[in-house]
Amino acid sequence: MIPTVDFYGHKISRLILGSNPFTGHSYIESLHTGEEMMDYYTAENCVQTMFEAQMSGVNTYMASADPFIIRVIRQYKNQGGKMNVMFQTYPAMDLKVNLRLMLKCEPVAIYHQGTSTDFLNEQGQIDTIRKNIQIIKDTGVVAGLGTHVPDTLLRAEEEQWGAEFYSACLYNSRKQNRGEQSGFITGKTKAHLVFYPNDRFLMFDAIKKVQKPVIAFKTFAGGQVFLGKNQDEIPSVAEQYLRETYENIKESDMIMIGVYQKEKNEMKENADIVKKILG
Repeated sequence: MIPTVDFYGHKISRLILGSNPFTGHSYIESLHTGEEMMDYYTAENCVQTMFEAQMSGVNTYMASADPFIIRVIRQYKNQGGKMNVMFQTYPAMDLKVNLRLMLKCEPVAIYHQGTSTDFLNEQGQIDTIRKNIQIIKDTGVVAGLGTHVPDTLLRAEEEQWGAEFYSACLYNSRKQNRGEQSGFITGKTKAHLVFYPNDRFLMFDAIKKVQKPVIAFKTFAGGQVFLGKNQDEIPSVAEQYLRETYENIKESDMIMIGVYQKEKNEMKENADIVKKILG
């Protein structure tokens, strides 16, 4: 099994399944478009991937709280699925309405979606971020904050915005998207995003300075670290980035990854690598 951390009374595996590919978030449109991902990830294939994660030793799924994914979670649970569920808020929906849908899935944690955080921060609306975190807390569920910006992570902790954990992107997408709302609202694809390698170490430094648990994501830069690699090379590249990430975050922290199962079992491959790294 994959080692776990004690997360506010819940045992959470240090590898978490994310949901971006389920909702067509492609960062390598030249290889797989978002439309292709959505066509592959029917509800049945999403559920199958969740069971593959469960069988591979991953005990937690971090879901986008959009209506499709919530239905997928219900189907997974109705078929006997046992993974913990965490949510990121869905910015295209009113927060309180969104929370009502999430709570029916009995999540162990909910975090304020990262692009929403960054947009509000850029607009100087810190009080809105604080209010939204408190609204999540008022449900009785552990409340977190997502961001793509190291300075925002540090500021949120220093100024005590109220988060009990953080979800931190290892690449600063706000360099290219500053002032823009989430793609869930704008409809803009991720095809234009370029991830810069040095960003990771700036976020690693921030993560280590924060005592609260952090979920690190975009370990593989949305798959961009594999561009130009053949299939035989990909596992060693994946191991390099996973190992480097675990070595640069705290023992109480976790990694979240998305997987695209159409051509091979990425979930099992990555889970096996993590078991090797963490022993």
